[in-house]
This record gives sequence, structure tokens and C-alpha cells, in this order.
Amino acid sequence: MSTMDPFAAIADPNRRYLLEELRRAPKTVNELAQGLPISRPAVSQHLKALLDSNLVSVTNEGTKRIYAVNSRGFDKLNLWLDQFWS
Repeated sequence: MSTMDPFAAIADPNRRYLLEELRRAPKTVNELAQGLPISRPAVSQHLKALLDSNLVSVTNEGTKRIYAVNSRGFDKLNLWLDQFWS
């Protein structure tokens, strides 16, 4: 269940960076944290916001949590934006 507005989630530049990285390939928190000037726990908090807005998904592989873009979560954003182009 989505609890955060996806537009609010993507308003943060760090979250947009995470989405851009995940668009290239699924990654772990450690892999994502390497490209940001914030702590690993801060990256985890940003990922939680993206999870709560249904823009990313997470799967467990052993002890690793792999994050990926959830393209279905972008449907709501796309529907809203598309009204301006028709």
C-alpha cells in the first residue's frame, strides 16, 4: 500500500539520483551509497520513501536487499502528466 505521494518522493534530488541509478540496474544500499555524499542509513531512509510511494521494489537475495525501479509505480505519475499533452 502506497503511503507517500510519488511527486513528493521525487522532489528530493537524492531520491531522483537513486531512481536514475536504479534505472540502469538493480542495486544494494551499499552500491547506491557509493555515489552520494550522504550516509548509508540516509540512503536507506530515502529508499524507504521511494518504497512507500511504490516507485521502487525490493527483493531479498540471501542477506542482501536488492532495490529496483518499480515501473508500475510510475503509472500514476504518467497518467497525471499525460493529461497535459493530450
